[in-house]
Amino acid sequence: MKAEKDKSLLRRFVAYYIPYKGLFAADLLCAAITGGAGLAFPALIRYLVNDVFTLQDKSLIAPILIKTAALMFVLYLVEAASLYFVTSWGHILGARIETDMRGVLFGHMEKLSFSFFDKTSTGKMVSRLITDLFDITELAHHGPENVFISLFKIIGSFVILARIHIYLSLILLFFTILLVIVMFGYRARMTNVFMDNRRKIADVNAIVQDSLSGIRTVQSFSNESIEMEKFHHGNEAFYYSKKRMYFFMGKYFTLNQFMQGMLYLTTLIAGGFFVIRGTLRAGDAIAFVLYINMYLVPIRTLIQFNEQFQKGMTGFRRMVEIIDTEPDVKDLTEAVDAGVLKGRIEFDHVSFSYGGEKVLTDLSFSIEAGKTVALVGPSGVGKTTICSLIPRFYDVTGGRVLVDGIDIRDFTLRSLRRNIAVVQQDVYLFNSSVRDNISYGDREASDDAIRDAAKKAHIDEFVESLPAGYETIVGERGVRFSGGERQRVSIARAFLRNPPILILDEATSSLDNISERAIQAALDELSRDRTTLVIAHRLSTIRNADEILVLSENGIAERGTHAELLERNGQYAFLYRSQFEEA
Repeated sequence: MKAEKDKSLLRRFVAYYIPYKGLFAADLLCAAITGGAGLAFPALIRYLVNDVFTLQDKSLIAPILIKTAALMFVLYLVEAASLYFVTSWGHILGARIETDMRGVLFGHMEKLSFSFFDKTSTGKMVSRLITDLFDITELAHHGPENVFISLFKIIGSFVILARIHIYLSLILLFFTILLVIVMFGYRARMTNVFMDNRRKIADVNAIVQDSLSGIRTVQSFSNESIEMEKFHHGNEAFYYSKKRMYFFMGKYFTLNQFMQGMLYLTTLIAGGFFVIRGTLRAGDAIAFVLYINMYLVPIRTLIQFNEQFQKGMTGFRRMVEIIDTEPDVKDLTEAVDAGVLKGRIEFDHVSFSYGGEKVLTDLSFSIEAGKTVALVGPSGVGKTTICSLIPRFYDVTGGRVLVDGIDIRDFTLRSLRRNIAVVQQDVYLFNSSVRDNISYGDREASDDAIRDAAKKAHIDEFVESLPAGYETIVGERGVRFSGGERQRVSIARAFLRNPPILILDEATSSLDNISERAIQAALDELSRDRTTLVIAHRLSTIRNADEILVLSENGIAERGTHAELLERNGQYAFLYRSQFEEA
């Protein structure tokens, strides 16, 4: 079973060479020329020692020597040109394959569902995207080339050695088989060591990502020592993993080097006896020693390649683990483009569970197109979950969510989400310009459309006052802007998208009163003539909603307008009066 998986993994790796098969073939050809030139040199030296330098007529030696030297010079030039191609374009081939792999991996990550990222550290994902593929360039370039040229040299030199002296060659073959057995015997153990090493550095990356992302929280609570302790544990675990790896590699290479030394020693002693017995000439002995070195170099290369192969394939295996992770939410085969929706939303006996825990059970309600419905209730009753089910960030586990009377699973994800804009409490701004962040709602928008969206979000005057205006870089996560300013950029983004469905997830709950009033005015304008679903913490902001749904652990506890619910004097009235008294 494991052998089948390895073969499948290797086939998938080889598939990345197909777009570059011409360059790959040229790389192998140049590698073969380099290897062939190397095989020719000892043969020429043997010819000179055995057949030329022993000529009785010394006047014939000089012309032959000059011709042989000229031939060797040409061979050196050809070898140099081939080596240049292999070194430069061969590495470029490896880098291109690594780039393609990283592109495929990132593209797949972008398609994975929210549920995957809920359970997976961003730092570990970055590690798989960057660190795990670090050795792919070397493997993609040197892997096939090293195997090809090494086998070419081993077979070629062995054939030549066998023609020189068969019995000495058989001794060489015996030790070679021992070396190969040792090499493959260590292979499985090396895989485990390198995989553990990858996991440990991924843990370190995750700790660094988490700590640096929350650096303001860390420093505000003076908890640098706690973060250092966490980093120390992860860093030490990585150190001990590498220490174990290097001990293992030390034993591995020492044993192989010792066996190669024994091969040299045995061949040297046996060759000496054959020379004494007269079955091996001096020139043949010199050629044999030169070819043994040529024979051993590719064997060492293959041994080193085994380490390189394990490192590279370990990274590729971790990449494949992500690529083979199917998104929980994806387009059905028969899904159609949603076009421009009107925006009537219906929850039809919807149930939803997350991680084995029930969040919603048999929930039913509808929102007419163009109407505003607010969701209120204590934390944990499923308000945000309801809003996440409409754009299919998660899929229902029971029932249906319909838009314009059609199950949203019958729409393609891209076309469904094109009809929806979400304004959240925790606004994410990318580390780019204000223009780029607003135009994220519509990448094809003109400058006039971007400015118009900014005006509607009441952010245009602030942006124009900045030194670089709309080209101002907002910083990582918008750190250079206040909470209210980030929120208004987010609202401008939604205005630019101009969707029929709008979701406001506690969009003003973390703002001061002045910012809240400015943003609420922008949100009121944004909500006009759109189907709007609002999650509200401050109940004063939803008094004008067409309907308010009061959620409890058992579903919808109350529903009605603000005035109706106050008159009913139930849960909503209690929550509202509590906030009013606090205010």
